[in-house]
Formats: sequence, C-alpha cells, structure tokens
Amino acid sequence: MDNLFGAPTHGWFYLVRRFSGFLSNLELTSLQLNDGWAKQARVRDVLNRHYWQVQSDQANGFVTGSWGKTLQVRPPRDVDLLFFLPPSEHARFEQRAGNKQSQLLQDVKSVLERTYGETTMRGDGQVVVVQFASTPVEVIPAFVLGDGTYWICDTWNGGRYVQTAPHEEIQALDVSDTANSGATRRLIRMTKQWQRHCNVPIKSFQLERIAIEFLGWWPYSRDLFWVDWMVRDFFAYLASRAGGTIIMPRTNAAVALGNAWESRARTAHAAATRAFDYERDNENILAGLEWQSIFGTLIALAVT
Repeated sequence: MDNLFGAPTHGWFYLVRRFSGFLSNLELTSLQLNDGWAKQARVRDVLNRHYWQVQSDQANGFVTGSWGKTLQVRPPRDVDLLFFLPPSEHARFEQRAGNKQSQLLQDVKSVLERTYGETTMRGDGQVVVVQFASTPVEVIPAFVLGDGTYWICDTWNGGRYVQTAPHEEIQALDVSDTANSGATRRLIRMTKQWQRHCNVPIKSFQLERIAIEFLGWWPYSRDLFWVDWMVRDFFAYLASRAGGTIIMPRTNAAVALGNAWESRARTAHAAATRAFDYERDNENILAGLEWQSIFGTLIALAVT
C-alpha cells in the first residue's frame, strides 16, 4: 500500500504533505525562540549600561536579520542585534587616526568581554560576535541618522561607514509576502536551508532580494501544490543572476552577487527538475532522494 489512504489517485500525490512537513521542520521551537530573544536582551543590557548608563534590555536598538524579518530556520545560526551608539562615540572615534571602524568594533568587543569573559568573540567586518554555545549574538554597532537610516561599520580597506535601511528591507519583504500569500517567506526559508545544507557561498540577504525579484514575475499559483514548480524555477532564475547585482531598498546601494555559488544553483535546479518529474509520477522515495540532495533530511525521504 502506498500510504495510509491507499494508492495514489492523481499526480503529485505526496507533494503537499512532503513540503508541509518540511516547512514545519524549518520552524524554530519555542525553546529556541525564547533562548535567542533572551540572549540578545542580556547583551543589549550590558551595552546599555556602558554606553548609555541605563539598565535596559530593550532600549537603543532592535533585532534585525532573519530574526527581525521572521525568516529564522531551525536550528538558528545567530541573532543580529543592531545597537545604537551615542553620537559622542562617533565624535570620539573620528578624532583617531587609522581604521576608526575597526577600533570602534574592538571597543564594543572589550565592553562585552568584561561580562562574557569566557565567550569567544571576534570583530568581523561589520559585527562583534558573542559566540554563545546555542545561539550566537551578532552585535552591529550603529549610529542613528536623521532620515530613518543608520551608519554601520565596515572595517575592510581602511574602514568606512556604510548606510543601511533595515526597516525598508523588512517593508519590502512584507509587501512581497502579502502579495504572494506568504510564499516569499516560505521560499526564502527553504533556500536558506539549501544554503546551509549545500554550503552555498551566498549571503542570506542576497537570497531574500532575489526571491522578491523572482516572485514579482513568476506567473503560477502560490498554493503549496505548486511548490515544486516554484523551487525548480527559482533555482533556474538564481543561476541566471550569477555575476549580477542587487539594489538595496532606500539606500539604492548596488551589491555584487558574484558567481562562486552558480554551480550549486545549477546543480539544485537539475535535482529539483528530476524531483518534479518523480513527484508527478508519484515516485515517493525517488522524489525524496532528490529533495534531500538539496535540503537535507529536514525534508522527508518518504511520506504517507
């Protein structure tokens, strides 16, 4: 017997149950959610005590990245905390010679080390990482600009400040997700799992922007019954964007995508194409093998 309900009566008999289970497996548990939020709150309190002389685990910052956009994937990799520094800190470091941004990150790192002395931390381009065993916290020191954007540090090539607009990134994601009946966040979570499972050298925010682009023109239904078409076509679109750029909301900054990940995108497209055919023909395990080559064991090998 093929499943609990008897033999398949139509094509793609297993598809919806397979991907429903997969999407459920990608969701964080309540314990993981509580742990991540609690860790960033403790880090924020330490920074507020030092830089603002206040006791608060909520003031002067907000959670951004996957947690701010509700795009977390199990198990969580990190929590991104954009923390506002006082304007006086900007003035203080502007008086220094050399890589001011690197020195600023080292200052934030030294503050955190007084509390988390046994925690491995590193200044890493734009962030200071508090390497908790379960959910690391990536602190992004920032200065508030008057137009609703922020300056963050970039320590490369002598150092500079980069303007960022995280609120507009979230707004663009929300608009797309609403227009596509929740498919935007579903697609991004799935591709982030591909990114992790296949060790794909592309940034998560780049996948987000490309997913929004893709769903802006993809002509088919957003119903879960069409999810194999969506995944297959997305990987083809992604591969076509190799070597291109994306434009970030509000700042209009052009970000190069590179092409180091192109071969992995083409491999995923080929596997998704085979999986599509197997799903159509109700080849339960053969379809599962192809999907697992893309997403790992969080997607079922066989469903009933």
